[in-house]
Amino acid sequence: MKASAVRKTATFDAFTQDNDPHGEHDFGSFELAGRTFFWKIDYYDPNLEFGSEDPGDPTKTTRVLTIMLADEY
Repeated sequence: MKASAVRKTATFDAFTQDNDPHGEHDFGSFELAGRTFFWKIDYYDPNLEFGSEDPGDPTKTTRVLTIMLADEY
């Protein structure tokens, strides 16, 4: 199931104005095996201590992907 959840996250393209109002494509949800999953991308500084000062600059940003069961949120 983990591999399927990663695959669903990687191929997610159901972004709309309602679920992605800023066009950042950094959150989504999907159904798998009768369960709802959420995924999100957070933007940290290179040391993973604070939020990135400039998420668009890869030299100042470490991106972290989290995939979770919706009922654990």
